[in-house]
Amino acid sequence: MIDGILIGLSTALSLQNLLFVMMGCLVGTFIGMLPGLGPMSAIALMIPIAATLDPAAGIILMAAVYYGAIFGGSTSSILINAPGVASTVATSFDGYPMARSGQAGKALAIAAYSSFSGGVIAAIFLLVAAPSLASVSLAFQSTDYFALMVLGLVAVAAFAGKGSMVKALLMTVVGLMLSTVGTDQTQGVARFTLGMIDLVDGISFLLLVMATFALSEALMAILRPKDDSARLEEKEASQKLGSMKVSREEVKEMVPVISRSSVLGFIVGVLPGAGATIASFLAYGTEQRIAGPKKGAEFGKGSVRGLSAPETANNAAATGSFVPLLTLGIPGSGTTAIMLGALIGYGIQPGPRLYLDQPDVFWSVIVSMWIGNIILLILNLPLIPYIARVLAIPSRFLLPLILFFSLIGVYFVSFNTFDIQLMVLFAIAAVGLRLLDFPMAPMILGFILGGMMEENLRRALLINDGSWSFLWERGLTLSILVIAALCLLAPPLVGWITKYRNRNTTDATPD
Repeated sequence: MIDGILIGLSTALSLQNLLFVMMGCLVGTFIGMLPGLGPMSAIALMIPIAATLDPAAGIILMAAVYYGAIFGGSTSSILINAPGVASTVATSFDGYPMARSGQAGKALAIAAYSSFSGGVIAAIFLLVAAPSLASVSLAFQSTDYFALMVLGLVAVAAFAGKGSMVKALLMTVVGLMLSTVGTDQTQGVARFTLGMIDLVDGISFLLLVMATFALSEALMAILRPKDDSARLEEKEASQKLGSMKVSREEVKEMVPVISRSSVLGFIVGVLPGAGATIASFLAYGTEQRIAGPKKGAEFGKGSVRGLSAPETANNAAATGSFVPLLTLGIPGSGTTAIMLGALIGYGIQPGPRLYLDQPDVFWSVIVSMWIGNIILLILNLPLIPYIARVLAIPSRFLLPLILFFSLIGVYFVSFNTFDIQLMVLFAIAAVGLRLLDFPMAPMILGFILGGMMEENLRRALLINDGSWSFLWERGLTLSILVIAALCLLAPPLVGWITKYRNRNTTDATPD
């Protein structure tokens, strides 16, 4: 391993490859900032350039674009509540409220520090344990993935305030229902399309998330115009947008969150098909449970923990996703699938022998991730005060811009006017649901996990001849499902126990 690391250092630290890392980080960051584009689009744009380079340099460039886009994807989520990438949806839950309260600079700084920490810690894990972690990936079967999806959906309780768990679960079901629209991948039959050809390919994630977050946020601002005092507060808040100072107390609060979320994100990233999105949601829900009643109540209102956890986890998972790609040749997401295609185009077959047959490619990519995260931090921190000034733009100018970028971003993906019409309908429905205090996050989570959950359930049933016994026969599956049940039952049980104790205390107190 030491020899491999030295080979990786000599390759990654060459002047040419350092320039490619820097270029990839810059391109990825700026593409990630634009709502509607993401890592997949960024890497696709880099393929013609990478094709002209040697294998190590090409993969280093695309890897830099990948984690650069994940790093920059939090910006639009925090500033305008427009998460164009699935893995930054959870970032908007606390990042956007923090930005609206006049702490956009701090929110962007916390996101930058957390992203950097998650990426670096995961790169160290990858450096030390990549070959041996391949066996962990192989240990998971379809039944375990199904149980993992159930656990991810149960994390919906994390987004439910007191007394809102039923609403959150209902919205999760709505998300699962929306994920079934389109063509059944197993049977090849169109379902729930209402006879519309435009729905044969299903509903676009970007369309749904932009409608329910960015577009509905703009419509809510129009429906609820600010009075003079609110405008004055907003003006005063805009004067503090450039502050990036993170207090010592906040640093102390972030350190354990970053440690836990890095490990969780990396482990989830190692599992093929899980990815940064599940990692960010699981980290968010885990930290809210660990935070306790007092700190947990701050989640969704600008919590430092609520912002740091998903940002750390999604960057750690992005790095972890290279484990199955490099050691097994299994792409864990659409983004890594493009990178797999690039590797095969170079005549390189990823697999257990890659780090022996092509050590310069294997180790240089891993080492470049550590270097790239340092470059990302150095490049982004000076830009934060300027990026944060976006919120200083008056609402009468900012809202039309949000509407424009939301609609154009969705249109440029499909060039189909039907998507614009559908997006407006979803936005109107989202406004109505938000007025009734239904949370949007559980619906997005259900939509994201719905397809993977259905696919793994079908595969598990096929392997077990249609029997549901796989739920309890396999130890790992049963363990994950037990954890999910405990997560679901814990909040009401704690509430009942607290009520019971309070009632006993009241009865025991003399008049």
